[in-house]
Amino acid sequence: MRIWGKLIGAGIGFMMGKWFGALIGLYLGHRFIDARRSRGPNPFFHTTFAVMGHMAKSTGQVTKEDIALASALMDQLGLSGQVRTMAQQAFRDGKASDYPLQQRLKQLNMALRFRRDLAMMFVEIQIQVALADGEVQAAELRLLEMIAVELGFDRAQLEQMLARHKGGQHGQQAGMNMADACQILGVSEQDELRSIKRAYRKLMSQHHPDKLASQGLPPEMAKVAQEKSQQIQAAWEYVRAQKGE
Repeated sequence: MRIWGKLIGAGIGFMMGKWFGALIGLYLGHRFIDARRSRGPNPFFHTTFAVMGHMAKSTGQVTKEDIALASALMDQLGLSGQVRTMAQQAFRDGKASDYPLQQRLKQLNMALRFRRDLAMMFVEIQIQVALADGEVQAAELRLLEMIAVELGFDRAQLEQMLARHKGGQHGQQAGMNMADACQILGVSEQDELRSIKRAYRKLMSQHHPDKLASQGLPPEMAKVAQEKSQQIQAAWEYVRAQKGE
């Protein structure tokens, strides 16, 4: 990211003033990257774990299972050292009774205004947390609805995301079947293969790790996007095989 910031700055500078402009642009690109780094933790990263803490607290008392889930996700992402400490602190921040959830979500929405795929990934991570025990409790559903609305998604879109995750969860536990695969892809078993393929390609585009990284997904969280895209790919391969392509 650092070198790309410099090269982009240099390119802009060259267009504005040939080699002298390129030198100026290279310097500005360097300063831009340093300024970004000086702002502290990535807001997506911090808000993700803070809202996870808030989700755990929404059902009453934070249980050992909730903490274990957060730790398992940190393990899954390979978080260690200072990065893991920041994630743990964000989780504790979110558990606080005075955590300004709506304010933080509004701030995140502003940051993700033109990055809808990344906003969807945020909602999907919180759905994964809510479904950790196999079902979404009423308090968790109310919280998911608030998260979705604040990030610009309606109830229907939230329901689609929930269905995809339920299908993926069931497929992992009991083995993939047609119903699970279609839930993951957001299609009907009766749909034509051409229509299902379009849905598959759209989901893959929305969840591609490189695309999400370009929108600001923290590198520490790339594994989540990678596993999601692998799940979508597996669902498509299953449907395609069943429909005889």
